[in-house]
Amino acid sequence: MRLEVSCLDRVGLAKDILTIMEGYSINLFAIDASNQGFLYLQFAEVNFDTLSELLPLIRKVEGVNDVRTVSFMPSEQEHYALKTLLKTLPDSVFSLDAKGKICIVNESALLTLGMSEQEVLDEPLNHWIQGVNFSRWLSDTLVLPQATRVTIGENEYLAEMLPIYLPDGPESSILAGAVVSLKSPARLGKQFNALQNQSSGFETVLASSDKMKAVLTQARRMAQLDAPLLVTGETGTGKELMARACHDASMRRDSPFIAINCAAMPDSAAEEELFGYVSKGSVVKKGLFEEGNGGSVFLDEIAEMSTSAQVKLLRFLQDGCFRRVGGDEEIRVDVRIICSTQKNLAELCQSGEFREDLYYRIHVLSFHIPSLRERKVDVLPLTEMFLEHYSQQLSIPIRRISAACREHLLEYAWPGNVRQLKNAIFRAVSMWDGHAELSIEQLKLPSYAEGFGYFDEEFEGCLDEAMKQFEANLLRRLYPAYPSTRQLARKLGVSHTAIANKLREYKISKPKPA
Repeated sequence: MRLEVSCLDRVGLAKDILTIMEGYSINLFAIDASNQGFLYLQFAEVNFDTLSELLPLIRKVEGVNDVRTVSFMPSEQEHYALKTLLKTLPDSVFSLDAKGKICIVNESALLTLGMSEQEVLDEPLNHWIQGVNFSRWLSDTLVLPQATRVTIGENEYLAEMLPIYLPDGPESSILAGAVVSLKSPARLGKQFNALQNQSSGFETVLASSDKMKAVLTQARRMAQLDAPLLVTGETGTGKELMARACHDASMRRDSPFIAINCAAMPDSAAEEELFGYVSKGSVVKKGLFEEGNGGSVFLDEIAEMSTSAQVKLLRFLQDGCFRRVGGDEEIRVDVRIICSTQKNLAELCQSGEFREDLYYRIHVLSFHIPSLRERKVDVLPLTEMFLEHYSQQLSIPIRRISAACREHLLEYAWPGNVRQLKNAIFRAVSMWDGHAELSIEQLKLPSYAEGFGYFDEEFEGCLDEAMKQFEANLLRRLYPAYPSTRQLARKLGVSHTAIANKLREYKISKPKPA
């Protein structure tokens, strides 16, 4: 129970109040007089009758204006606010006494050291951190703030060291200890980029593997050009992220970036969404191309665009003009078209599902984003990046990745690529159970084998049907590149007659000439 006493600053006032409480055998836990004009008392719970007698007696004390019960004392609020702040900080923070021993430590610091609170309290910080002698620094005649590079094991950090001085009179102070915070090079880099605010967009794309570094090199060059760009890759590889990065690195960066999901647009509304709508001579709705004038328009999953919208898009790419639905006026806008697809557009052209002339219009510049399976080197850095991001976002201490979890992450096939990894980390962090390490169980990844799919999906059909489906898909992929039965037969190492029979059986027609 806590009381707030509104009172004057009188010598002996607190003693008079404590005498009254002593008469009721009340055990006082704490007294707080930090706020001028108020005195706070914390004591064991008393029943209603006792409290009803106690409060009037305290009000009668000379200098007391009023007394009431409160939920907490100011010192408690400050203590728990500081505790919450330390708990949620992603940086490792230590509070040292004047001899360099740890007296307060936050959870991020414990995770960095891999120790429990009981193991580190009242121990010198130099047991774990090399690069600076904290006790020698605190023993100097004048202790000044410092920032220096230190190491914990094989990892480097920037240590910010701030002395704690307590006032001891009008012009003097006493050194009580210090606060030491550790920042990793990765966090420092992010803070610097945020401060500079000069990110071109590619800084948001993590690339440790040679394959992804080569893609970034290509993309940076193509970003500066103003021709149509086609980005290909499996679902979840980050095609929109790369398209936006190309826009941010281009001369159009200060103009709009409009992203359109072609798969989400119904055929009946596709043209109106893209080109606008006119009714009775007046503009009812501007199209997304008009809204993106001067910037970039990103057509995600272009293979899903309706046939009629493909025709109008083709004409727009030819001369930069279009007409709104229901209108006669020629509209000219200046936009760069960036498209993406996870499908093989060449195959779709062969089957007549995508216009071949449009394919050549959008396929001026292109790059392919490899799947996560093809760049396993990026898996652990991406995991650590997502783990740090979501831990900060959800105010949960950053955790380590267990050795078993690291191995599992590298062995998993990742059919959903980076998006699947990102979602798995978000789910694990949001369902945090207090463990210091990220485990395999927390990821909850469904069992998957590359080339076979999820284990828990039941296969329907027979082996012969599966073999035929594989054979047909392989021929459809290769036929555009080897556009005669003899060339295709030579490539696959079979007879010309066998290939001709297979193409006839699977109704695969001869590729149209470019």
